[in-house]
Amino acid sequence: MDDTGQGRLAVVIGGGNGIGAATARLMADRGWRLAIIDRDLDAARLTATDLQARAFHGDVTDAAVMHGLAQEIEATVAPPYALVVSSGTFQDPVPPDRTTLEDWDRIMRVNLDGVFFANRAFGPGMAARRQGAIVNIASIIGLGGTPLHAYGPTKAAVINLTESLAGEWGRAGVRVNAVSPGVTLVPRVLARRQAGARYRGDPGEHTALGRCVEPNEVAETIEFLLSDRASAITGVNLVIDCGWAAARGWVMYGGVRQAGDGRPPSDGRSPGEGRPAGDGRLPGESRLTGEGRPAPKA
Repeated sequence: MDDTGQGRLAVVIGGGNGIGAATARLMADRGWRLAIIDRDLDAARLTATDLQARAFHGDVTDAAVMHGLAQEIEATVAPPYALVVSSGTFQDPVPPDRTTLEDWDRIMRVNLDGVFFANRAFGPGMAARRQGAIVNIASIIGLGGTPLHAYGPTKAAVINLTESLAGEWGRAGVRVNAVSPGVTLVPRVLARRQAGARYRGDPGEHTALGRCVEPNEVAETIEFLLSDRASAITGVNLVIDCGWAAARGWVMYGGVRQAGDGRPPSDGRSPGEGRPAGDGRLPGESRLTGEGRPAPKA
C-alpha cells in the first residue's frame, strides 16, 4: 500500500458513485481514512463497507446539513484533513427557452450552491487547524461556450470560487484546487451514451488522444492534489480531458489526424469536398460524430 495519505481523514462528498467512488477507492489504497457522504445512503454504505470507511447521508443543497456533518465527522471520526466535492447533476443540451426555471434552479443548487456550502462547512475547521486540502470537481464545460446553458455557468463559477477560496485560506495552510474532467466513463455517462441521450456519436473522437477519460484517471489527479506531493499547488484548475481542449480547434480542418497518416481524418479530402453545400455539418463532422459507423463498445 502506498501511504501518501498517512492515515489522515478525507471526506468525499458524492462518494457513492462515479468519480467520487473511484476517488474514495484509490485514496483508501493510498493510506487515507475516509468518510463518505452521499444523498444516496445505500450507495455511500456500499462504498464505505468495501473500504472500511464511515458512510453519512447528506444533501449538499442543504447548508445546515453540511455544517452539521462537518461537526459530526470531526466529533465521531476525526478532524478532516482533506475534502473532495464530487456532487453534481447533468443537463440536457437544449436551447435557453427550453431550459425550465425548475431545471435552472436545480442545477444551480447542486452544482454551485452545494460546492459553496460544502467548502463553507469544512474549510473553516481546516483553517483553524492550519492544515488541509480541498478539491472541487468542475468540468471542461466550464471553460467555454456549449449548449449546456445552466450546467456550463455553474462549472465556470466553481473554478472561480476555487481560486477565491485558495486566496482566502492559503495563509492558514489550506490548499484549494479544482479539476475539470472531460467526458468521463462513469456508469451514468455510459448509460446516456449507449442510449444516444446526450452525445452524438463517440465524444472521444473529439480529443487529441482519441478516447474518453476513465474515472480512475480523474481519481489519480484528485489524490495527487490532496497529497503532500502537491504542497505548493493551490488555486489551480487542472484539466483532465484526453486533449479535448487541445483538439477542438482541429474540427474545422477535419479533425485530429490518425497516427502516421499525415492527412486530416475522413478520407483525406479537403474539408467540405464531395458533399453538398449547406448541409449543416462542420467539415469532417460525419466522421467525428460517428455517423455511418457502429458506435464503439463502452
